Amino acid sequence: MKGVVLNDASTTVSELIQLVDEFVDERKWQPFHNAKNLSMSIAIEAAELMEHFQWLRQDELEDVKDNTRAMVEIREELADITAYVLSFASAMGIDLSTALADKMKKNAIKYPADKFEGRFK
Repeated sequence: MKGVVLNDASTTVSELIQLVDEFVDERKWQPFHNAKNLSMSIAIEAAELMEHFQWLRQDELEDVKDNTRAMVEIREELADITAYVLSFASAMGIDLSTALADKMKKNAIKYPADKFEGRFK
């Protein structure tokens, strides 16, 4: 893992799962990386991300991007969530790309663009 340089444009989901799996394997954490623990960890980390926005007004949201300290913390929380999601997918044998594609197809039927353009209800 040392010296690994990854970016969204060239890194596959499989490579990310491998990165997380290797981290878990090196620490022998597999017994703890079960569906219950990982799903709870996803929720906990998501709550930590939400804390950064909890009391902000709508007009303050864009300012967060200019706050270096906040963005470092937000980036780390998002990385924690992602690591747990990837570990969950690995532990449960879920192909994340297929799951997402299937869900987006289902959502497209449930929320047709011509009826939901610019609105959520």
